Amino acid sequence: MNWHRFHRLGLAVAAVLIVAACGSSSTAGSTDWAAQSSASAGGGLDALVTAAKAEGQLNVIALPPDWANYGAIISGFTAKYGIKINSANPNGSSQDEVDAVNQLGKTSRAPDVLDVGMKVALANTSLFAPYQVQTWKDILPSQKDPNGVWVQDYGGYMSIGYDSSKVPAITSVDSLLGSAFKGKVALNGDPTKANAALNGVMMISLAEGGSLDNIGPGVDFFHKLKVANNFVPVQATTATVKSGQTPVVLDWDYLSAAHGTDVPTWKVFVPSNAILGGYYAQAINKNAPHPAAARLWEEYLYSDEGQNLWLKGLARPVRMQAMQSAGTIDAAAAAALPPVSGTPVFLSDAQATAAGTYLAAHWAAAIS
Repeated sequence: MNWHRFHRLGLAVAAVLIVAACGSSSTAGSTDWAAQSSASAGGGLDALVTAAKAEGQLNVIALPPDWANYGAIISGFTAKYGIKINSANPNGSSQDEVDAVNQLGKTSRAPDVLDVGMKVALANTSLFAPYQVQTWKDILPSQKDPNGVWVQDYGGYMSIGYDSSKVPAITSVDSLLGSAFKGKVALNGDPTKANAALNGVMMISLAEGGSLDNIGPGVDFFHKLKVANNFVPVQATTATVKSGQTPVVLDWDYLSAAHGTDVPTWKVFVPSNAILGGYYAQAINKNAPHPAAARLWEEYLYSDEGQNLWLKGLARPVRMQAMQSAGTIDAAAAAALPPVSGTPVFLSDAQATAAGTYLAAHWAAAIS
């Protein structure tokens, strides 16, 4: 899967200039949806649907169609509500999303909603509007801001995906240092900007004796890969995997598993000594040009329908446990998830911030 969190900063500027999003009023009828923190506060879901349909459009950013099944999610939302979705910079990073919010301000081209890594979400809460979806109670307190400024949506485990027809079987992180991997190992973006790439470096660090508080061994490992000419300084995407340019990719397991569609010999390995989990988060731009559509989009994503669509993309939806208890989970999709054996760990907010700070100071030198 390409990946939704990683292109260079300049891509955001170019992409947002071509988004064709007609402006619409921030109010619909007598309700100012930009000021509503729940559907019930604005008169109920039916009122929200009516207002969103009146706006007629939704601006999204950094959502590649093959990332966690977003292609089907976007199509499903439009089919259900008749609302056009304008998708900008699909291969952009979490930081690109925030940059677009800041650069486009209150214009009609600004993103209505964001899907970002937790490090970026926590650093930019002043840009987001509080909102609590109808299924709010199903989401654990640890996975949401108390006021709904951000809410985790889907996640998985960091992994090493590889084309088994091009490289030997990977049984440990150290396998990547072998001569058979020359010019073949890639990340899903720049770890100083992209959440998936940062976690890829952290997974390596854990496997190499580091900790959630110390990403240094991971950076050192990538320096070794660079010296051995095994590291490819190219963002891995569906296209680069399909062409064979990046036959080994460090990425979330759900994104990596999707490469099997194009590369039947693709396999996914999750190191048992470095099971690093992580979730992305949803947020609504407080200056969203289509505030009702933005809130309806969140309702759709956190409904059983939206959650099961993420699950079909091999991502673990945030309401998965509650849906299993209620019997509303797509059992076949759940059974298809990549296997994981061991105890997962998760970066805290402080640890993610510290890792990002370390990377900002040391990454460029390590791979130069």
